[in-house]
Amino acid sequence: MMQRWSARPRLWDLVLSMPSLPHPGSKLVTVALGDQFFCLDIMSVREIRGWTTSTPLAHAPEYVLGMINLRGTILPVVDLAARLGLGKSEPTASSVVVVVQLDDRQAGLMVDAVCDIVTVGENMLQEPPDVGGGNVLDFIYGVMSTDEGIVSLLKLDNLLPEEVACAA
Repeated sequence: MMQRWSARPRLWDLVLSMPSLPHPGSKLVTVALGDQFFCLDIMSVREIRGWTTSTPLAHAPEYVLGMINLRGTILPVVDLAARLGLGKSEPTASSVVVVVQLDDRQAGLMVDAVCDIVTVGENMLQEPPDVGGGNVLDFIYGVMSTDEGIVSLLKLDNLLPEEVACAA
């Protein structure tokens, strides 16, 4: 049988080339967006806050809800569902803002709920399914199966482009 060659990077190649990818034993924060679950490296999470109304930011992308003042620091707030192409979310009293550190900048990610903390195990991460769209790999390192269902590990680097962080 002939081996199929793919230009698509393999997950384990990504693991070796990206130092920010969590290693076995690392902790991940699981968040919910509707019926879907995503996780973030707990070392990137600075704070979890209840929803507060944000101030709109002129000419910001549609996925940017606005800005909030966090103890004197102005942070952009991103509708994570909209940023991932899952449709625009309307903030509710039960919405949560996860404040994350992206290199030298911070941003708030609006999610429906913070669910759990998961410990990364050996061989837990798998490649995202090949659905023919390159955007999947822009935002997702890999997927894993947990008691809650399938959880996607997010790439924070691509969720908030530099120009959005600089605008706030």
